[in-house]
Amino acid sequence: MHVLITGITGFIGVYLARRLTAAGHRVSGLSSDPITRLPGTRAEIFPRVDILDAAALEGVIARCDPQVIVHLAGLSHVGESWQRPGDYLRINFGGTRNVLRAAASRPVILASSSEVYGQVPEREQPIREDRPLDPRSPYAMTKACAEQLALDAGALVVRSFNAVGAGQARRFALPSFAAQLAAIEQGEREPVIKVGDLGPRRDFLHVDDVAGGYLALIERFAGGQVYNLASGQHFSIGEALERLRAISGVAAEVRRDESRVRPVDLPLLCGDPRRLRELGWRPERGLDDALRDLWQEARAATAQARRGVDGDGMAAA
Repeated sequence: MHVLITGITGFIGVYLARRLTAAGHRVSGLSSDPITRLPGTRAEIFPRVDILDAAALEGVIARCDPQVIVHLAGLSHVGESWQRPGDYLRINFGGTRNVLRAAASRPVILASSSEVYGQVPEREQPIREDRPLDPRSPYAMTKACAEQLALDAGALVVRSFNAVGAGQARRFALPSFAAQLAAIEQGEREPVIKVGDLGPRRDFLHVDDVAGGYLALIERFAGGQVYNLASGQHFSIGEALERLRAISGVAAEVRRDESRVRPVDLPLLCGDPRRLRELGWRPERGLDDALRDLWQEARAATAQARRGVDGDGMAAA
């Protein structure tokens, strides 16, 4: 099968491209970056393609003629969306509209988010796919609107809960904690981890299991359907941090930083995974595996940065 991934060089896109390659599928991808190849894949990448450029998007999709399109490209930081609501609307909603039009009746899988469910009472969790949506942030609102466009067009919608693992941007909580711990270990900062609200509980999935869920849906495409990509378990951000500290072995004080607290942070999001499990998908790795991957990546990045600085404290040529 020939699969085209928008946002192929993003966090989930890289893992999905590798999974598809390993399963013997042909992979193409669109990226706004200048990257033209992904290690571990045979993906054909079309660089510098903006999903807001409808003409360019239509041209590339018509030229490579995929059998399925997985639309991962977009903005995904809940906290940032409060500062950039216009950008989130243009890219997440407008970009999705362009992808659906350019698909020209080809099957499309849209990456959505558990955030569209909003605040759900604990007694009504894990959350099922048939629950009415109640988005509480600009990000969630753009995803809910994009979902409606996609479902009206016969696309499949994936509501992913919290993906974690190596390659995740440091502006997200757990990669930020890992980077801070690595810097403390190297003596580059005081032994203090700055955090936002540690109380919210989330359904964490290793990013490779997220890619595995997409693979299962690609191979069993059913348009007009919605699937949770979830484990059915939840941990607080604070508990995840404590597990990461134990993995790192680094002693540090935890200090709340009000600048890291979101205007709205849902207390609990936990998904019912039964619909996807009926297709044979199961998570193979747990939160601790994802945290170990984050920690190893953060240590390696910090060590590499140190090697790139000469004795005068200037970047080496």
